[in-house]
Order: sequence, then structure tokens, then C-alpha cells
Amino acid sequence: MDLNFTEQERQFQHDVRQFLAEHLTPDIVEDTARNSSVFVEKDLALHWQAILVEKGWAVPQWPVAHGGTDWTPAQKYIFSRECYLAGAPMLIPLGLLMLAPVIMAFGSEEQKAEYLPKILSGEHYWCQGYSEPGAGSDLASLKLKAEADGDDYIVNGSKLWTTHAHLADHIFCLVRTSNSERPQQGISFLLVDMDSPGVTVEPILTMAGDHEVNQVFFDDVRVPQKNRIGEENKGWSYAKYLLEFERGGGFSAPRIQHELDRLRNMVEEAIKTVDNFDESGEIERRIARIDIDLKALEITELRILSAVSGGGNPGPESSILKLNTVRLEQAINELAVDVMGYRGLSMNPVAGGSPYREDFTASVVPRYLNNRAASIFGGSQEVQRNIIAKMVLGL
Repeated sequence: MDLNFTEQERQFQHDVRQFLAEHLTPDIVEDTARNSSVFVEKDLALHWQAILVEKGWAVPQWPVAHGGTDWTPAQKYIFSRECYLAGAPMLIPLGLLMLAPVIMAFGSEEQKAEYLPKILSGEHYWCQGYSEPGAGSDLASLKLKAEADGDDYIVNGSKLWTTHAHLADHIFCLVRTSNSERPQQGISFLLVDMDSPGVTVEPILTMAGDHEVNQVFFDDVRVPQKNRIGEENKGWSYAKYLLEFERGGGFSAPRIQHELDRLRNMVEEAIKTVDNFDESGEIERRIARIDIDLKALEITELRILSAVSGGGNPGPESSILKLNTVRLEQAINELAVDVMGYRGLSMNPVAGGSPYREDFTASVVPRYLNNRAASIFGGSQEVQRNIIAKMVLGL
């Protein structure tokens, strides 16, 4: 793979940087830096999404017919990298990068016309209903029941750890429509309006003090069968397709590079203010190890992007990205806490913020606490290793 940019690509890089200089305001960057959750706040994400939609740059991964760009893989990489390095917020991927590809691949023309424009504009704000009590990593054990009743389904049960359900107006769910076959073959993919009678959202506060996840209860919720994506009892295939995009549908390396750069700034400050800081060189060695592994992750992402841009999907290699992204993020989180030392004790994650600092370092401890869950959500590390062993290594 040739990693040298062409003259046209360097010009595109210049155009992206100029756009960011004009539209990525300091308040957006500051609010993004203070975030400690998986996703930034809804209002911040939608504000930045609206700016990108106006420019026509919100969904480079989408086909041009639905509002995407005709960028090359190199241009997509450049745009993603420049946005993250400049401190731009990540757009909420639940609708844009997870549900939308499923609708494009398996939805009806009516569903594409109904949902895709509203996902792009931000009119619809989606959450994901996959995990349940007793059905997390073993997702095929899900029990949320959808029973046919005329032209509708009657849905009963609950979903757990549902990110941003308290903010969403729609949820895409895996539901049990049959118990007569193998568990994976009795699941359907259903779109539900959160305002439907019988839908209740109960908050779950994380140990980082964030309210981002919830439990969603369904009590005789009536959902039109026309809201089902694809065939009944075939939802497991659509869910696996979606999870490939969740685990490997974008660039994480530039975002992690930005986090690593901020960590380096913390280290430089500590060297100036703390006597005999890192005398042994251990912190420097840990940073070097992260930097090397990050380069490997970046190359893997570029290779997978080439496959996606050629009309494919990320495939089982997306599990490699999931594993290594989480490992590197957590390594940076842990090292940042080590660098903070006793100063981290002044940060009360439940109260939010810190009396010590008002910049991004106030989020170091909450970010560390919150990101422990990354080993589980989106498919646990153990599940990813099993996928790699079976689908990549052929074991």
C-alpha cells in the first residue's frame, strides 16, 4: 500500500484543514475534550453534524445517491484524521454508521426513503436495542418477544445497557419472533418509535457518574410489521452485518492519536512541575509501545477501508480492530491516571468536573472508569477472539 499522498490528496487535506479552521470553533473543541462518555452530548454531536451536512461531508461512507461523497479511500482517511487531530467531536454512529448501512442493504425502498434522510438530518435520533438481562455477549439468547397481531407486532420484554435511550426518539431492536428453530433463526430486526405507548426508559448511572445507558421496557407495545427490516426470523444475519460496521466501520487510529497527543502534553507538564518525574523512563517506554501498536492499527484500518470502498463490508477482521482499539484506549486511560497520580483524587466523577482543572484533564478519571466497559460492549473481548480464531485464522 502506497502511504504517500498525491498532489490532489494534499490539496484535499489543505481544504479540510481550512474548513475545520473556519467551522470547528474553540467551544466545540473544548466541549469535546471534556467529554468522558462513549459518545459526546447529543446537542454537541447534532450541532457538528448539521455543519457537516451543510457542507455535504457528514457521511462519506454513504453512497452518493443517499447524500454521501464520492471520496477515495485516501480522502476518507484524510478527512477522518484531520477532524480527530483538530479535536472535532465524533458523530453519534448509532443511526449514521450502524442502522443506515442495514437499511441500505436490506430495507425496502419505502424504508430507505422514510428513514435515511431523517437519519442524515438528525430529525431521527436512534438508539440500539440489542443486549438484554441474560443476553449480552450471548445475544442469541434474547427474549424480547414480538408476536404478530394483524398488521402489527405486540412487543414485550426489555433491553439493557441501551446507550442514549433517554435521548432517542427511535430504537432499532432485535426481537424474538419464533421459538421453533435454532435461536439465531427466530430473531427479527424491528424499528420502534420510542413515543409508542408502553415504552418506558429507566436510567442507569455508570461508576463514572455519567447517564448514558438505560434499561428500556416494552409493555404490549404495538409496532407495525412494515417497520421490520427484511424477512421475518432473518434478523440475526442483519445484526451481524451491523456489528461489523460497529466494530470496524470507521477510523479509530486518528482519534486514539489525538488522545495520545493529549497524554504527551500531560507528561510534558508533569516533567515541568513534579520533581524526578519518570526517572526510570517507564512512562516513556509505555508511550512508545502504544505509539508502535497504534501505527499497526492504522495500517489495518486503511486495508479494511479499501475493502469497504470496493463495495464490501468490514468482515471478521473488524474484530481485530475492536480488540486493538479497546486495548490502546484503555492503555492510554490507565497511563493518564498514572500521570495524574494523587491529583486524580481531587476529581469526583459522580459530582462531575474537577476543582483541580477545567480543561480535558478533568475527564481523565471519569474517562478511565467509563472505558472499562469497552471490553464488553459491542461484543466482549473473548467473543472477538473467538471470531478471529474461527473466521480469520480458520481454527
